[in-house]
Amino acid sequence: MKAIVCEEFGPIENLACKDVADPTLKAGHVIVNVEAAGVNFPDGLLVQGLYQLKPDFPFIPGNEVAGTVADVGEGISHLTVGQRVIALSNLGGYAEKVLVPATHVMPLPDPIDVKEGAALVTAHATAHHALKQRAKLQEGETLVVTGAAGGTGLAAVQIGKIMGARVIAVCSTDEKLALAKEYGADVLINYQEQDLKTALKQATGGKGADVVYECVGGETFHACSRSMAWEGRLLVVGFAGGEIPKFPVNLSLVKGYSVVGVFWGSFTQHDPKGFAQNMQELLTWYVQGKVKVVVDEALPLNEATKAMAKVMNREVKGKMVITP
Repeated sequence: MKAIVCEEFGPIENLACKDVADPTLKAGHVIVNVEAAGVNFPDGLLVQGLYQLKPDFPFIPGNEVAGTVADVGEGISHLTVGQRVIALSNLGGYAEKVLVPATHVMPLPDPIDVKEGAALVTAHATAHHALKQRAKLQEGETLVVTGAAGGTGLAAVQIGKIMGARVIAVCSTDEKLALAKEYGADVLINYQEQDLKTALKQATGGKGADVVYECVGGETFHACSRSMAWEGRLLVVGFAGGEIPKFPVNLSLVKGYSVVGVFWGSFTQHDPKGFAQNMQELLTWYVQGKVKVVVDEALPLNEATKAMAKVMNREVKGKMVITP
């Protein structure tokens, strides 16, 4: 089969599309024919050696896929060959086939397009877990979303609205803000044209944000850390801007708010039951039309490096998808 292979940590463009052996079926696992694979910011960090996970070489990146079941291992009764599924693969998704534990494979409802299904898992599930389990977002609270036109930011905008929040979208361009508005944002802030701290103060009537979904880092994080409401929750989701900020803990003390880490991958391992319940809720919302994956572009497997670079350069509105 064809796959994107990382032989050593280095620039994204060093990745090669090559022939590798098909995965070998194991008990408790299924092999999925990959029709689409979601592209996420951590994928680019991973192949450069900048992520917390350090796989053995060679490895195939890609942790979320959609397609059909090609083969079923021993002990599996809830999945069948030919069934449409979405799967959380951890690694191996940028390939024509991938071996996945059956516990991390879910039926893909017929109304959901396969490309949207592949892009649903990580971005929307991260936002869902962050707002539901980590922030415990309440109806009527103010939610600030940075990077609000990216895959997980746009998901946070949508899910925040479902949960009854007033959503403030923070983006770097008016074009990105227009997308966030289309999917539910109530207030729009272009941080390239406005001072973010001042704009947040005005938008919250001086109260500050109850919850911030922060996935940019750098100066954006610093502005948000000074714009929190009493008993607010500042969610640390990622650092798409490239700079991991240092946090002055006296701010949390004086302003009485919490800094809360969000690592969805660990959540799936520590609370598989909660993960399954979240995914069922997400899929129900999707079928009901309450949430939507915006696919910016779908590229073939041999253009995976182009897709990854576009994500890493923050040029994406919604999600990038690879179609093996």
